[in-house]
Amino acid sequence: MIVLDAGAALRAVLRPKGLDELLRLEPVGPPLLWSEATSALREAAWRGELPRDVAAEAHRRFMAAPIARRAPRELHHRAWQIAERLGWARTYDAEYVALAGILGCPLLTRDARLRRGASHLVEVIGPAEIPPGW
Repeated sequence: MIVLDAGAALRAVLRPKGLDELLRLEPVGPPLLWSEATSALREAAWRGELPRDVAAEAHRRFMAAPIARRAPRELHHRAWQIAERLGWARTYDAEYVALAGILGCPLLTRDARLRRGASHLVEVIGPAEIPPGW
């Protein structure tokens, strides 16, 4: 099992075989993942960073992906504590870290700031570090 943040999930849906590579890892995410991914794709289309049809197809693929939604009772409390400990004003990124900690699994992210802050709390990896056959 692996917790995906929105950046990692979107990288996967925008690559031809990206989702296939992740499915073997049993991806999970906090409920926030779906809102963040939807918003990021919409913003990319609005800014012209992605053609609208590409963004819409990526959104369709993301929404259909078998990523398990996990919302443990203590998720928000734990996210608050993590954000406070790391000096973050917001708890969004802390939700991913909290979920990885609660589930005892790695967090996959492309966000360098998140990685630097959370790497001493949970195992944090980037897309290039996914071992073959993991």
